[in-house]
Amino acid sequence: MTEKLSDEARGPLLGPLLKTGWSMCEGRDAIEKKFVFDNFIDAFGWMTRVAIWAEKWDHHPEWSNVYKTVNVVLTTHDVGGLSAQDAKLARKMDSLV
Repeated sequence: MTEKLSDEARGPLLGPLLKTGWSMCEGRDAIEKKFVFDNFIDAFGWMTRVAIWAEKWDHHPEWSNVYKTVNVVLTTHDVGGLSAQDAKLARKMDSLV
């Protein structure tokens, strides 16, 4: 079962992500990042690759795409905030760029 991140787990899991451009969302227990690609095809292709992992892990992002920009928010609705699943998916997103 997925659990909300404890205070002790936040530093080790979120710290490295914050160094790669992720930031805490204001007003909610979530992280966000803007990904900018060379063009729409690259952005959509990345979203497709991420979607395969999101479906495999049954953990889906909140995201929007306008032309070559994808805005992502990650949180775990079932636990009311951030979980290890969010950090895992964020790392995968970064690796697929």
